[in-house]
Amino acid sequence: MSVRLATSVCGISLKNPVLAASGTYGYGVEFKELVDLAALGGIVVKGLSREAMEGNAAPRIYETEAGMINSIGLQNIGVRAFVRDKLPQLAGVTVFANIFGYAVEDYVEVARVLEDAEGLAGYELNVSCPNTRHGGIYFSSDPALLGEVTRAVRAVAKRPLIVKLSPNVARIEPLARAAAEAGADAISLVNTFIALAIEPRTRRPRIGAGFGGLSGPAIKPIALRMVYEAAQAVKIPVIGMGGIASGTDAAEFLMAGASAVEVGTANFWDPAAPLRIAGELGRFLEQEKIGNLSEIIGTFKLN
Repeated sequence: MSVRLATSVCGISLKNPVLAASGTYGYGVEFKELVDLAALGGIVVKGLSREAMEGNAAPRIYETEAGMINSIGLQNIGVRAFVRDKLPQLAGVTVFANIFGYAVEDYVEVARVLEDAEGLAGYELNVSCPNTRHGGIYFSSDPALLGEVTRAVRAVAKRPLIVKLSPNVARIEPLARAAAEAGADAISLVNTFIALAIEPRTRRPRIGAGFGGLSGPAIKPIALRMVYEAAQAVKIPVIGMGGIASGTDAAEFLMAGASAVEVGTANFWDPAAPLRIAGELGRFLEQEKIGNLSEIIGTFKLN
């Protein structure tokens, strides 16, 4: 991989700025026979909760015209099983643990367990969950709740803390600022858009849970806009995602203000997509005679 792709985010050195997004790369170990995991910029493992969760009823994924809708229901083996059974197999890989919960104490407990584990680079908080202690209000849509959960995890987490923001809000800037003010080292965005697919003959949803999250190429223009807005609002690093499928896609997110990117939906048809995209990004920089990644970050000007 080209040295011009080497970078760092929150003090974490990355071989390249392209990471595999949470929920699209399992726990990483499932891809060991397909991809050189150590060559990736990093892996964000699927969301981890205090206890194992079975997830939603099938079907869980539906392919749309320009992407996919999923409603996995955050199925996972639980944080302790991850630390015991999966993390030891990822030696030499830059690993970020995605954390979620339905109350602040859930997030704190997962972070506390992970703090005692070796082999993690940092954490990514998935705040796109309803807070059951506050009547189901989503952490991701309320700056006060977002700040509360971020501060609580920050108090126990010594590793870098990334907060993953949802696009299902009126304005992204207040949420970005709330995360930064509460102690986040970086923010990542966007998570999926709430969506619905209908089977016209049965008049039933195509996803078992009804609504699902839309990802893939269809959301890229909106994701780019929100990454740009978030990057303008905060001084901490931004990690961009949303429909990235090529090196030029990645370059656009970097130009919009992202310091790194995550690849998600593309992994479902090409498990080596993060490596391919990083290679394409390197060739783009070479063709444009750009010597270092930092030379394009935040260079897009709206006016």
